[in-house]
This record gives sequence, structure tokens and C-alpha cells, in this order.
Amino acid sequence: MKTLKILGAVAVFFTALNLNAQTAEEIIDNYIENIGGYANWEKVESMKVIGIGRQQGIDYPFVATMMKDGRTVIDVDLQGTSFIVEAFDGENAWAMNFQTQKAEAFDSEASANYKNNAMDQIPDPFFNYKDKGYQVELVGTESFEGTDAFKIKLIKKPVMVDGKVEENIDFFYFDTENFVPIAMESVVKSGPAKGMTSQTLMSDYQEVDGLYLPFTVIEKFNGNVNLEMLYKTVEFNAEIDESIFVMPKE
Repeated sequence: MKTLKILGAVAVFFTALNLNAQTAEEIIDNYIENIGGYANWEKVESMKVIGIGRQQGIDYPFVATMMKDGRTVIDVDLQGTSFIVEAFDGENAWAMNFQTQKAEAFDSEASANYKNNAMDQIPDPFFNYKDKGYQVELVGTESFEGTDAFKIKLIKKPVMVDGKVEENIDFFYFDTENFVPIAMESVVKSGPAKGMTSQTLMSDYQEVDGLYLPFTVIEKFNGNVNLEMLYKTVEFNAEIDESIFVMPKE
């Protein structure tokens, strides 16, 4: 019995040693390989997601269209009314006011920050992160909601907050078995949720045309669920009417 305990302790030690021996770069390379590989993701010029959003007990359909260059439009249908909740034309971000049904431009600072992160959506900020000028650090291993995870610090380009330059840091938790992100954590820097801890939980990875991505995404603020997104279909390189990214004129 004593021998078994010793062997068990040795096994745990070497398992921990193996996990700690991983570098952030190796973890990310494994991750990209597991979701389809660099070469295959490089071929993706656009991604169209159709799904269901769930917020405050209300379900609504949404269509999110994203281009490789960062252009984005998210269209939701709420109470029978279709409107744009978020869009980016490559330079400027905008959205529609639900009450007036009119398009409204984001301020210059918000647009600049949106542009700063716009190319992180296909598939995510870790893809070609060095070319973007990002840095990664392995913080260590810890449990995230019961799952053993590598915690990686992602340092992106600084953002502007009320006219001041501030650091732009996210923490990601990678499943130690499958090398895929299961959560992202950061501190909100502006808006009504400023100062809150934001978490994005990612699960239900599914394959589409040889590429893998999470089909369930949950957003939390200070531990409380704010939004759930359930993907129904994902289409790569669909024919896109590029006029949808441009803010309508009055």
C-alpha cells in the first residue's frame, strides 16, 4: 500500500512536470493544429454564423458575418424586428438604435479600438499572433470550473480609454487534454460594465469543412450570465454582399 502511494505521488509529479514543461508557443501551435491547421484557416476569407441568442430569458435569431480583414456585421431579430447590433466597415464601427431604427456611428475612440481587434475573429487572436504584434505568456496550470487548464496571458496592442493609452490584456484557459480554449477573462475598460470582470466560455467544439470551432459561447459579467450564443450553422467562404458592412445613410 505504501509503495502504491509512492508510485501515485511520482505519477502526479511527472504529470505536473509535463504540463509545466509546455510553453505558451507550443500550446498555441497544438491548438491551431487541433482546430484544422494554419494552412486551412488561411484559406478562410469569410465566416457566416446563424444561431440563437439568449438574453434575460428571451431567445432571438442572429446572423453574424465576418470577413478576414475584420469587417463585421451582426444582425438580430428581436420581437419580429431585424436590426444591426454591431458592425464594422474596416475603418468605422456602427450599430442601429432599436427605438429609432436608425444607424448610429461609434465615436472615434470606440472605432479605433474596434479596428485594433477586428482581425481577431477568424478564428481568434492567437492565429498569426506574432504577425499582429501580440505577446503570449504561460501563467501556469489551474482548474477552471472543474477542468484542468493552461492559463495563458495574451498581451495585445494598447487601446484608448477616455483619451488615455491603456494596456490590452486577456487571459485564456486552454483545456490541457485537447489544447483548445474553454474560457477567456478580462476586465472591462469602458461602458456600463466598466471595471467588471468579463468572461467568455467556449464549449461544444464541432467540425465544419475540416475546421473546428465552439458552437456554444456564453458571456458573463462578474460571474453572472449576460448572453448565450448557440450556433446552428457555420459557413466558410460564402458569397457575401459587401454592402452590408457599410453604415446606411440617413
